[in-house]
Amino acid sequence: MMVAEERQLPSISHIRWSSTYINDTSYEERRLPELEEAINDTSYEERRLRCRRNPCRSTPLKPLRGYSTRRREFQMAIPAIQLLRCATPLNRPSSAAMPSWSRSQMVVARPSLSALPLQSVEDKSPKVQESDLSGTAYVPVYVMLPLGVISMDCELVDPDNLLKELQILKSANVDGVMVDCWWGIVERHAPQQYNWSGYKSLFQIVRDLDLKLQVVMSFHECGGNVGDDVHIPLPQWIAEIGQKNPDMFFKDREGRPNPECLTWGVDEERVLGGRTALEVYFEFMRSFRVEFDEFFEGGIISEIEIGLGPCGELRYPSYPEKHGWKYPGIGEFQCYDQYLLMSLKTAAEVGGDSLWGSGPDNAGSYNSRPHETEFFRDGGEYDSDYGRFFLNWYSQVLVDHGDRLSGIHWWYKTASHAAELTAGFYNTSNHDGYTRIATMLKKHGAALNFTCVELRTMDQHENFPEALADPEALVWQVFKAAWDVTIPVASENALPCYNRESYDKILENAKPLNDPEGRRISAFTYLRLSSVLMEEQNFTEFEQFVKRMHGEALSGLPSSSE
Repeated sequence: MMVAEERQLPSISHIRWSSTYINDTSYEERRLPELEEAINDTSYEERRLRCRRNPCRSTPLKPLRGYSTRRREFQMAIPAIQLLRCATPLNRPSSAAMPSWSRSQMVVARPSLSALPLQSVEDKSPKVQESDLSGTAYVPVYVMLPLGVISMDCELVDPDNLLKELQILKSANVDGVMVDCWWGIVERHAPQQYNWSGYKSLFQIVRDLDLKLQVVMSFHECGGNVGDDVHIPLPQWIAEIGQKNPDMFFKDREGRPNPECLTWGVDEERVLGGRTALEVYFEFMRSFRVEFDEFFEGGIISEIEIGLGPCGELRYPSYPEKHGWKYPGIGEFQCYDQYLLMSLKTAAEVGGDSLWGSGPDNAGSYNSRPHETEFFRDGGEYDSDYGRFFLNWYSQVLVDHGDRLSGIHWWYKTASHAAELTAGFYNTSNHDGYTRIATMLKKHGAALNFTCVELRTMDQHENFPEALADPEALVWQVFKAAWDVTIPVASENALPCYNRESYDKILENAKPLNDPEGRRISAFTYLRLSSVLMEEQNFTEFEQFVKRMHGEALSGLPSSSE
């Protein structure tokens, strides 16, 4: 497996009020209390100051169950980034019992070995037996469409070939497809001037084939990351504002802005032509909801995902290749724009120590290893009073912003979990960073959507022996955090996969046969439709995989070598 493939980043994103918007055009009648303030409160400055006077405080540490300090014997396991996505299922059976604003779903999946003995890392998981899945629960399967299926002029690219490929997918009984609705395409030229024409053509084709749609609201730049085969920048008018105010983007300690997406520090700052970022996102989604009302009413659109971070993930852009990051570097904290620095300074003053109002100066650089830094090394400053304060604040900004997560499993087996900390997940050997995110999602009726369910820890060790990557442990920790608070979990694969072994691993996570409670994921989305998938042998394997996800009986399953 190529190194470039191992650096693929998974993703999650969030908007607190996504479900309200998606499920009800009469938004004003059902807005969340905090959204009511964010959108309609004329005394905005007063409210903003009030929020700043009440920053997050440090919370007691909660140890992970089953953590073994013996894991530190794994020196430098190479990272492999995974991601979480926030989804909004529109047809959940239980939705009638919930307020309309809570009908959203977010899926996060990431295996974790934190509760397993050391020797388990060396044991390959038993393969799933195909015959065992006949009669098991039905798990819907979706397929992601190519990133560039819609052109920069918002026209459907090669509709005839796309129709043929969708017909082939339909013949395999897939449930639907996923498509990105790009902010940089739809609202490209001027504020509140939306062009949905290409998406209308696409949605009509999908409806005619009786397929379902998962739609991603993509508020980030596409291009420059692993797997990006097109370049779709942010809207032109956003770029023009950013030239005058680069602090509207995330910045690293050196002050370099990252124009992939807007910093969460401007969520409630009127820096976008008099509007806040939340207002801009909301109005974009309101336009979408009105434009495609018939597809909602007809049940064609089954799920909405909202991306508000780099790569559409709810994480900080802590490992940008454009700034020199290389896998498996730990990345850097991204809180040095003026808006997040103001939040940190205020939190420190309220917490009683104004000296804590800046980021750590000993956390290394993008390509450092944890043991090379004073902050992340075993017993380092991350576990000091200041370190706990800073990491609580840093991760709380993420939690407050998001319904969507990305899982980062490299450096998982070090005590500090450095790659997760720089991305914003306060998940260390003595602090569970995912349970409070799952709890936050439950509050909003959301579900968790997580990637990397096809990755095996042993493969990571064989391909990158110097890294302490543990995707299986990460998946389990995130799944368990969601299931423990009784929210649904969906998943995706992080890297393209076409072989039986990868599909078996997905099935093992999707329908864990040894789970006494019989839990399963709520849906799976395959990355991604391509000419390689359409090759005869690859598509035959995919068809069999879909049948097994659906719990259908198999007849004459060919061997993976045939």
